[in-house]
Amino acid sequence: MRRLLRIFYVLHIVGKNRLDQLAPAHWGFLPLKVFIRGLPSAWFRKPKTSKEDRLRLTLIELGPVFIKLGQMLSTRPDVLPPEIIKELELLQDKVPPFDPGLSIEIIENELKKPVGELFLEFERIPMASASVAQVHAARLLDGSEVVVKVIRPGIAKTIKQDFSILLTFTRWLEKLWPVIRRFHPHKIVSNYQNTILSELDLGIEASNTARFRRNFKDSNFLYVPDVCFNYSTRNVMVVERIYGVPVTDIEAMRERGVDLQVLAERGVKIFFTQVFKNNFFHADMHPGNIFVDISNPEQPRYISIDCAIAGTLSKEDQLFMARGILALLQQDYLLMAQLAIDADWLPADTLPHEFSVALQTVIEPIFEHPLDEIDFGPELIRLYKLAQNFKLEVKPQFVLLEKTLLHIEGLGRQLMPSLDVWTIGRPLMEQWMKDQLGPKVIWNTVKQDFPLWVQQMPKVPLLITDALQEIKSTSTQTKQLLDQLEDQKQQLRSQRHRDFAWLTVASAAIVSGITTAWGEQLQRSLVQVPTVSWVLGGIAMIIFLLRLLGSDKRR
Repeated sequence: MRRLLRIFYVLHIVGKNRLDQLAPAHWGFLPLKVFIRGLPSAWFRKPKTSKEDRLRLTLIELGPVFIKLGQMLSTRPDVLPPEIIKELELLQDKVPPFDPGLSIEIIENELKKPVGELFLEFERIPMASASVAQVHAARLLDGSEVVVKVIRPGIAKTIKQDFSILLTFTRWLEKLWPVIRRFHPHKIVSNYQNTILSELDLGIEASNTARFRRNFKDSNFLYVPDVCFNYSTRNVMVVERIYGVPVTDIEAMRERGVDLQVLAERGVKIFFTQVFKNNFFHADMHPGNIFVDISNPEQPRYISIDCAIAGTLSKEDQLFMARGILALLQQDYLLMAQLAIDADWLPADTLPHEFSVALQTVIEPIFEHPLDEIDFGPELIRLYKLAQNFKLEVKPQFVLLEKTLLHIEGLGRQLMPSLDVWTIGRPLMEQWMKDQLGPKVIWNTVKQDFPLWVQQMPKVPLLITDALQEIKSTSTQTKQLLDQLEDQKQQLRSQRHRDFAWLTVASAAIVSGITTAWGEQLQRSLVQVPTVSWVLGGIAMIIFLLRLLGSDKRR
C-alpha cells in the first residue's frame, strides 16, 4: 500500500510541476506528454516559474534518489541544454537544510557529550546541505578548523521506498521489453540501492576518506582532508575543513589565472590512477564534491570531499577494461570483439569479424572529430542498436565505473571543451599494462608468495604421499570398475546366446506345427520353388549367423 501511495505521490509531483513541457518536440515523446498532461494534478495547474526551475524543485520534492540523478545529469552539458544544467548544479550543495536543532540533537546523542564540550565553536546555520546530509562549520578544542557532517533524519526509509518503486518498475520493464534484459536494469538498480544505503553510514565514508588520503598522500594532483576518527560515528563525521574554489566556478579560476588545461588533464590522470593503479576509485565525483586549490594557479590541485561511494574492480575486470581501452585507442576492432566474447558480453557463437565490422562502423566516425564537435545523442542510439542486434550484455559491476567516467568526462568538457580523455589516458594505460604483465610483477609475486612456500615446504612430502595414495586408490577403483563392466559384458553375451537358442527352438516348433497342419499342401508348394532360391536363402542365413557371432566377439 505504501508503495502504491508513493507512486501516486511521484506522479502527482510530476503532473503538478508540468514536466511534460520539458520533453523534446519529437513525435516519439508524444505519449509521455499526453500521459503527464492527463494526470489530475496537471489539469488546473498554471506554472509560475520556468520549466528548468520546476525540474529542480521536482527532484528536491521527490527526495535523495532523484537528487542523485539530477547531480549526475548536471555534469552533462553535451546532453542537456545550458538552462537545465544551471538549475541542476544547484542540487550539488544547495538542497534545503533540515532543522539545525535536529543536527545538534543527533551530534550529542552520537558523541555522548554536549556540543559545548565537544567544540570550541559550532555554527548552527549549516554551511552546505546535500541530498543525504548537511554540514556545519566548527572548531575543535585545540583550535583546529573542522566541518561536522550529519545524516538527515529518517532518510533511509525514504530511500528504501523509492528504490522499491524503481525495482518494481525495472522488473515490469524486463517483462514487457525483453530486449532490455541484456542491460540488467533490475540488477543495476539493486546494486545502486546498496551503494546509496552504504552512503548513509558515515563510518564507511570515514574509512574511504582515510584510504584515499593515504593513496594520494604525496600527490600534487589531489588533496584529501584528514578525518577525526575520535569524533566520527555512523551518523556523524568530523573532518578537516578545506578552502578552495568550486570546480564549477570557472570564471573565478580564469580571473586568478588558473591553467584550466592542466586542471582538466590532471582530473583524467586522477581517474586512471584510482581505477588502475590503486583499484579504489571515487564513485560520486559530481561537482559539489570537488574543489580546486588555486594557491599555485599554474599547478592547480583538486580537493576531494564526500568519499562515501567508492568502487573497486577484480583483477580480471581491470585487465579486461585495460585491454579493451587500449584496443579502442589503437582502433583494433577485431581484438575488441574477441575481448567482448571472452568476457561473456556477447553470445559465444558471435562471429568476431562480423561484430568488429559493425563496431568499426559506429566508432570510426567518432575518431574523426574532436570531442566538442561530436553529437553524442545519435551516436548513443547507434551504439544501442548495435547492442540490440548482437545481444550485447553490459555487466552490472561496471555501472559505478561508467558513472564515474561520465562525471570525469563531463567535468573535463566544462573545463576544456576540446579535452580528449583517451589521448591523455593512453600512456597511463600502457604503463599499467607493462606493470601488470612485466617481469617485475612476476618477481614481486614470487617475493610475496615465497614465505608461504617456505611455510608449506615441510608439508610437501606428506602431500606427495597423500597424492600417491589417492592415485593408487583411484587406480584400484578404476580396475574394479573395469572388472565390473567386463562381467556385465559377459552376462549380456550369455543372455544373447540364450535368447538366440530360445528363438531357434521357438522357430522350429512353429515350423513343425505348420508342417503337421498343412504338410501335403506345403510340400506341393515347396516343390515349386526353384533350387536356386533355396541355395541363396541358405547362404544368406549363414552370413547372418557369422556376422552375429563376429559382432558378439568384438563386443
